[in-house]
Amino acid sequence: MRLLLQLSLQLRESCYQMKNNDVVKILYEIADILEIQGVEFKPRAYRKAAQNIGSMSQDIEQLDNGGSLQDIPGVGVAIAKKIHEYLSTGKLRYLEQLRIQTPVKVEELLSIEGIGPKTIKKLYDQLKIKNLFDLKKAACSGKIRKISGMGEREEFNILRAIEFSRSYHKRVLLGVAKPIADAILVDLRQRFSSIEHSISAGSLRRAKESVGDIDILVTTSDPGPIMDYFTRMKSVNQVLAKGLTKSAVILDNKIQVDIRVVSDASFGAVLLYFTGSKNHNIALRKIAISKKWKLNEYGLFDERNKQIAGHTEEGVYQKLGLDYIEPQLREDTGEIQAALCGELPKLVSLKDIKGDFHSHSSWSDGSYSIGDMAKAAISLGREYLVMTDHTGVLKIAGGLEPNDFKKQWREIDALNKQFSKNDFMILKGCEVNIMDDGKPDLPDSVLKKMDVVVGSVHHGFKNSSQKMTKRIAAAMHNPNIDIIGHFSGRIINKREPYQYDFDELLDVAKQTRTVIEINSFPDRLDLKDSDIREAIKRGVKLCISTDAHAIAHLSNMQYGVATARRGWAEKKDVINWMTAERVKEYFSP
Repeated sequence: MRLLLQLSLQLRESCYQMKNNDVVKILYEIADILEIQGVEFKPRAYRKAAQNIGSMSQDIEQLDNGGSLQDIPGVGVAIAKKIHEYLSTGKLRYLEQLRIQTPVKVEELLSIEGIGPKTIKKLYDQLKIKNLFDLKKAACSGKIRKISGMGEREEFNILRAIEFSRSYHKRVLLGVAKPIADAILVDLRQRFSSIEHSISAGSLRRAKESVGDIDILVTTSDPGPIMDYFTRMKSVNQVLAKGLTKSAVILDNKIQVDIRVVSDASFGAVLLYFTGSKNHNIALRKIAISKKWKLNEYGLFDERNKQIAGHTEEGVYQKLGLDYIEPQLREDTGEIQAALCGELPKLVSLKDIKGDFHSHSSWSDGSYSIGDMAKAAISLGREYLVMTDHTGVLKIAGGLEPNDFKKQWREIDALNKQFSKNDFMILKGCEVNIMDDGKPDLPDSVLKKMDVVVGSVHHGFKNSSQKMTKRIAAAMHNPNIDIIGHFSGRIINKREPYQYDFDELLDVAKQTRTVIEINSFPDRLDLKDSDIREAIKRGVKLCISTDAHAIAHLSNMQYGVATARRGWAEKKDVINWMTAERVKEYFSP
């Protein structure tokens, strides 16, 4: 019942999340333009308001209608008026004026690694660079290296980052696409009782880290009204196609959504076909051919062209002599052979997750108090939450010093007494910075008193593979560092992983019993699935963490679990199944 309630709440929230995200995007753009203009203080205020709106669990339109916008932390009278104007009219005159004053495609330029508002200001002031085209042209002609404070290396890195960004053009993060797909599905189910089956397919169902578009399949006896409504949804910007069996639209956020109406008798075969992957489907068809059968999106047919399976995916796999293969494994990377031999992994699931090993509060750069984060974790069915606020040198994220942690621990002790009735525990931890020499930026005398310590790299991403490998290995050898956070440092679609010898570091992790994190944040999903699989083969333990900086982020655990499943992880491969006391014991010296 708790899981059903949790899912219901998440889906309901996803229905209005797009409007919240629109407001967040606008506030961040205002902050960026103001910073480019050299305005002080205001950019920070707009960013704080954007961060808090982005992480809240309420519908901003309902708050606006109730005159409660100023109840949002960081939203004062001026910002509330601007939000109200946008929600009422769909426009914001203040932002339009800023765009005229500084005609720069801020979002476009910020999508390039290494480009921030200050760099954009410098590029605009000296070279009148307004967009990605101008940036690439200037870099190719050698003009950027002539700007004070920049050089050939910065120019090369910009060109490289542009090409990396272009390679992911139009790809949408799983954590962005899934809530949108879920919201559409919930809306359709609630409006049309004629819908019998409805589900997302494609790379979204396989939980790929990013998707090209959203595919939805439905079975119904009355497709007309469904297609009429789908193509007229409030969020639709453009209708690409409309018919009784297929329609396609582009949403306001530029994501394409396709919906197909299929027959109930072929639903399983169609779902299998449109889920993919292409290589997985080819492998299945080869098995069918070997039996002198035919497999396509309409079903599995014998040599007399009689359908022998197709109503369900399970029926198709069974007829082909295979165990059912979970969608996340369907990449033709050994799952077919494993299914033939009865050796498929029993994949980890969300119900196996007892605790979260990486979270932040308002003590550092989080938006909510420790108590609020704990209450949210309890509502999600967690038994513990490791509070890992930032440390020392990371001042931009409110890094804490030893005395700060002593005060925080007293608060945690008091909260644990309060939450004991819920059989819930907050574990004391931190996210310590791994310095260039591999040492933490907090004394070991403090770290050893913590329940769990996450060590992460937050700077020096351009170091050589040899130096970065040595740096992370040194951190693993520190007995007070338990987990390595967001291991590769990548930001999907924006920042490449830093260079390191993964094989060597897996050997060190195994030797030192260091746990490697699967970071659930949608733009990280770090480790990636192939690295998870290799870590499991080498006997390295993993944990799945949200890296939550707000209450809403705690629900991102679903994306970390999905990524772990893509990496063939079972419950035994991750430590999240442990109780809080078992965790403390596991990481004790």
